[in-house]
Amino acid sequence: MQYPNPAFEAYQGLGMTSQRTRNRLVERLIEKGINDDRVLDTMRIVPRHLFLDEAMSSRSYEDTALPIGYGQTISQPWVVAKMTQWLLESSTPIKKVLEIGTGSGYQTAILSLLADKVYSVERIQALSERAEITLSKLELENIQFSLSDGHWGWPDKAPFDAIISAASPAELPQELINQLRVGGRLVMPIGESRQLLYGFEKTPSKVIETCLGEVMFVPMKSGVEA
Repeated sequence: MQYPNPAFEAYQGLGMTSQRTRNRLVERLIEKGINDDRVLDTMRIVPRHLFLDEAMSSRSYEDTALPIGYGQTISQPWVVAKMTQWLLESSTPIKKVLEIGTGSGYQTAILSLLADKVYSVERIQALSERAEITLSKLELENIQFSLSDGHWGWPDKAPFDAIISAASPAELPQELINQLRVGGRLVMPIGESRQLLYGFEKTPSKVIETCLGEVMFVPMKSGVEA
């Protein structure tokens, strides 16, 4: 198996965190309809257990969301794969990606292997700092971090080819659409008590909306927790 750099091989894990366990997870993702080889190959090599507390490591490759502290979760692998795959279905290359909600950094790692540059926004300082440390262990150098309210996006770095959100606002933030280039894609959950995953594609004349199914994410909150 080809790893992006030697650091990945160093963190491949043993037993319940081994490569064999990751391979079984990928097989389950294929059964659930994930068919983009780029996504599958990336999820096969990213060590999800590295982004969880040691006490949770034996559950790292279950296809479920898991707690990471501060009322947040690491997203379900199938949801990560589905959202990433939808972004990659764009007719143009995904070079600049904005991630709303760094969280553990797991989705960030996936994106960093598929895009030229990842800009990741997190509102909880402790999570942002911890994710940056974890990602540095994998020697991923194409990521920039910002402590900020996700509703604002990252206007100084816009426009983006793709935007992905790991938190659910009550309604679509217009600011994120504004920061998407024409031809770009945005994927995010929307809703409060009931959430639906939506994909948005920005054309020269309108925004095309696609419902991708029901999901459950943490809510997108306002402000910053330093």
